[in-house]
Amino acid sequence: MALILFDPTNRESLFPLTSTKAFASLRFGIFSIAERWQWKTKQEIFVHTAAYLQPLYALPSEAAHYWVNAAVMPDDALIERILELPLEHCLCDENGMIAAKTAIPFADFQANATQFQQCHHYQIVKRLQHPWEIMLWNDSMIREDFKLVTKGRASQPISPTVNLLQQADIFIEEGAKLEFCTLNSKTGPIYIGKDAEIMEGSSIRGPFVLGTNALVKMNSRIYGATTLGPGVLGGGEIKNTVIMGFTNKAHDGYLGDAVIGEWCNFGAGTTNSNVKNTAGDVKVWDFGTNTYQSVGQKCGLIMGDYSRISINSSINTGSVIGVSCNVFGAGLLPTIIEDFSWGASGNRYDFQKALFAIDNWKKMKWSSLTEEETSVLKVIFDKIQH
Repeated sequence: MALILFDPTNRESLFPLTSTKAFASLRFGIFSIAERWQWKTKQEIFVHTAAYLQPLYALPSEAAHYWVNAAVMPDDALIERILELPLEHCLCDENGMIAAKTAIPFADFQANATQFQQCHHYQIVKRLQHPWEIMLWNDSMIREDFKLVTKGRASQPISPTVNLLQQADIFIEEGAKLEFCTLNSKTGPIYIGKDAEIMEGSSIRGPFVLGTNALVKMNSRIYGATTLGPGVLGGGEIKNTVIMGFTNKAHDGYLGDAVIGEWCNFGAGTTNSNVKNTAGDVKVWDFGTNTYQSVGQKCGLIMGDYSRISINSSINTGSVIGVSCNVFGAGLLPTIIEDFSWGASGNRYDFQKALFAIDNWKKMKWSSLTEEETSVLKVIFDKIQH
C-alpha cells in the first residue's frame, strides 16, 4: 500500500508553476510536497496529475492505496486520521476532499466524495491555492521542516572561519563547504544541504535553506525566509524567495518576495520590484480564474520553469512570467509575460529553438532534456497556438 498525491481541481491557479509539474513536485521549506509527505508518513509516494504530465511520474501497482490531495499541508493529527481510514472511505472538510483509502484503479480516480461508501468530516485544513502563498508560507515551512529533518541528528562541524550567531539553529549536511561567511540564525533556522557551498564574504540571515549541490556566490546578501533548492546558483541580494531548483540567480541585482521555478536564469543586474511606489495592495494575475488577485503589500515575481531574463532587466511589482520565455526589453517589463514569449512584446519563441536553449542550459548542470519533458512543453506550446 502506498500514498498517492493527487492534484486539486484548481491546479491551474498555480500556473505557471504547475504547468510543467504536478502539485506534489512544488518545493518550499526544505522539501517538495511529495518529500514532506514521505518524511512524515514513511509511505512510498506516487503522483496522480494531469494526463499530459503523468509520464513524468512512476505509476503505482493496482491495489488499495491512500489518496491525498497534494494541496493539503500535512500535520501529525491529519496524518493519523488519514492512515486509520477504512477501505472505500474518504475524509473531507467544507472545501472538498482531503484524502481517501481506495482500490479504485489509478486511471479512474476522481476527487469526488460520492465515489466512496462513507465520507468522514474533518476540520478545515490548510491548502495551497495560489503561487504567492509559497513565499508567504516559506518562513513557517522552513521552521517545521528543520525540526523534522534534524531530529535526533548532529550537524557536521562548522569551520572556525565562519561567523556564527546562534549556532544551535544551524545544521550542515555532509560534504557542505563554507568558509569566511556569516550565518545568523537568530531570526530563524539555517539548513545547508549535502555538497552545497557558501563562498567567502556572504551574509545569510535565517530562515534559510540551501539545497543539495546548491551554491551561494561570494559576497552575497540573503535574507529569510529564502529557499534555494537543489542545484541553484544564488548571488547578489535575495530576500523572502523560493527558487525550486537548478536555476541561476548568480549575479548582483535584487530578487525579493518571489517564487521561481526550475532551470531559469537571471542575467547580471536584473532586479525585481516587490512593493508599489504607493505602498498599496499588489495584485497578481491568476491563470485559474483569469482575474487579478490581491496578494498584500509585497510580491515581486512568479516565474515558470525554463525561462530566462536578460541582463539589467527591470521586473515590475507583481509580475508573472510563464514557461520557457526568453525575456528582454527596455524599461519596466510587462506584469504578464505568456509562455514561450520571445522578448516582452508578444512575439512567440520558436519551439525548436526553445528546446535547443533549454537543453543547452541543462547540459551546463550535467543534465539533458528528456522525451517526457519535451512532450510536456509541446502540449503547453500547442495550447498557445490555438
